[in-house]
Amino acid sequence: MFVPHSHDAADSVDGALASSAAGIRAVKISLLVLGITALIQVAIVVVSGSVALAADTIHNFSDALTTVPLWIAFALGAKPPSRRFTYGYGRVEDLAGVFVVAMITLSAIVAGYEAITRMIHPQVIDHVGWVALAGLVGFVGNEWVAVYRIRIGRQIGSAALVADGIHARTDGFTSLAVLLGAGGVALGFPLADPIIGLVITVAILAVLRTAIRDVFVRLLDGIDPVVLARAEQVLATQAGVRAVHRVRMRWLGHRLHADAELDVDPGLSLAQAHQIAHDAEHELMHAVPKLATALIHAYPADNPSSNAAANRRTHAHSPRPHAHEHV
Repeated sequence: MFVPHSHDAADSVDGALASSAAGIRAVKISLLVLGITALIQVAIVVVSGSVALAADTIHNFSDALTTVPLWIAFALGAKPPSRRFTYGYGRVEDLAGVFVVAMITLSAIVAGYEAITRMIHPQVIDHVGWVALAGLVGFVGNEWVAVYRIRIGRQIGSAALVADGIHARTDGFTSLAVLLGAGGVALGFPLADPIIGLVITVAILAVLRTAIRDVFVRLLDGIDPVVLARAEQVLATQAGVRAVHRVRMRWLGHRLHADAELDVDPGLSLAQAHQIAHDAEHELMHAVPKLATALIHAYPADNPSSNAAANRRTHAHSPRPHAHEHV
């Protein structure tokens, strides 16, 4: 579903636009669900009169608004490249992921601070039943959004959307702490609330580690070695390719970009070398999911006994003619 069925440039652009539209749709739906969840909690606040619960509801409202930068990022990512931004605006999505990671970090700090404060200065929880109900509503709403965002984020290859799903999950954990803490208080164990709060803080830190890894690997142009190995294998098995010299890949937002250097028979004409590069690019686009562009260079293979091969592998600017295919 997410690999273009043609090697034509227009089809790659259509695939990128479709995935950006899917990301925007995921943001809209999740924002709607979180808004409904927060409104239900507001109703419970009005009925119960709980000030603590009101503060938690305000927190949920503010967290729901963190989807706005991601929405903007997807919208910008759908714009075509310009003379200034020749690779497009996909990197904005990765920057939005940094913002999401910062929000998860803030959630962990707030949760830990509140848990320690309540352990040192225990507080009486009023309207335990209503508080427990609000915690249940918050957990169900946030967990549904988390599952949805993570699923769509993985489908379209968006580390930022996956991180935002993890953010929703951390908020769900906080609501779960409210629910479990209220249950412990109802059973006559007042310290259940801060203890569970500390446990939830540790859980948030665990998922924060995953979010940081995924987002910052993207920012550093990191790529899954399995994907790289797949690309190398596809290129090496193409007719006319003697060797795969180098393959580089990077993410810009939720789309992959690749360039590769292939060694071909030095006796081939320029047109024949170009055709080999074209065919290799065609197969690569079909074999690697979420690949938006590929730049394939076809160089004449050197005699292994000569020093020319070593020189080409050492110096990036080779004077030798080559054919390339770029889609």
